[in-house]
Amino acid sequence: MKYFAERLKSARLMNGISLQALADKIDNRVTKQSLSKYEHGQMVPDSEKIGILSKALGVRPDYFFSTKVLEINVEEHSKMNLFPAKERTRIVEIAKDELGRYLELEQILGIETRFENPISHISISSQQDIEEAAQTLRNHWGLGTGPLSNLIELLEDHHVKVLEIESTEEFDGFSTWVNGKNIPLIVLNKAKLNEAPDRKRFTALHELAHLLLEVNHHPEKEKEKFCHAFATAMLIPADTLKNELGGKRSKLSFNELGAIKQQYGISMQAFVFRAKNVGLISDNYFRQFYAIFNQLGYRKNEPVAYEGSEHSNRFSQLLFRALAEDFISMSKAAALKNQKLAEFRKENMVI
Repeated sequence: MKYFAERLKSARLMNGISLQALADKIDNRVTKQSLSKYEHGQMVPDSEKIGILSKALGVRPDYFFSTKVLEINVEEHSKMNLFPAKERTRIVEIAKDELGRYLELEQILGIETRFENPISHISISSQQDIEEAAQTLRNHWGLGTGPLSNLIELLEDHHVKVLEIESTEEFDGFSTWVNGKNIPLIVLNKAKLNEAPDRKRFTALHELAHLLLEVNHHPEKEKEKFCHAFATAMLIPADTLKNELGGKRSKLSFNELGAIKQQYGISMQAFVFRAKNVGLISDNYFRQFYAIFNQLGYRKNEPVAYEGSEHSNRFSQLLFRALAEDFISMSKAAALKNQKLAEFRKENMVI
């Protein structure tokens, strides 16, 4: 009864609706008073009413009986505290649901999900510390010094969970640890970032920096600066950057920056920021560049687009592996995908 109450409330909050709005949505086939009793664990509906509620809330009936509990705390994130409470709660509940199904699938397959931070020992107080942290992480993950393709899937392959959630709020992403310090989670604003894969890459690495770097003792502005620097250092290492530019430069061409953007998946603006941090261009030229970029209207829409793919297929790959090897039934696969069985069968074929 306790778990049903919690799951019903979670599903309602995921939809961003009140008890009365839910009652209205189902034409009062279940009254607001009865819904309240369900959520407080005072009553459990029969199978017919569970079917009505699952259809209205966009979840499968077995969703209401899951006992997996996840704790996601976003109160420490100043950007999230600016959101309306209703939207903040909706995002958190969706993240709990999606992550819960993901972790259950990994558990079924016996996949180790424990995450170890390979740069926790590095104290961050300078650009050099950032360079060391980025290079150490690249080395630990065996990434070499070249471009990183499909960064979102790369993070997931290293046990960093990345969820993309639709939101009308003005944020690119946020990050947090789930269940204490066990599971690193990055949430990206799907509505805002899908049309700008280079920005999605930068945001994911910026949020990774918040998770991995020891920067919380710094003022907020300084902390953000270090996270920006880490993101660009991961996208293109210092030595690689020097080779691409041929050493110190007094000016850069838009065509050159566009070619580098296509190769490394780093925005033209972020690349120039990186070149300034490494000392390959002067602070004065950096300011001039941004002024010109702003005058030309390129700050939001750069003249060259990055065309790389930035989406993880890891969950789907694991799901069909589990299905093909008979770890799970077709019905369970549909439940993990949060689809009706008939819908899942129609869209997917297993040989």
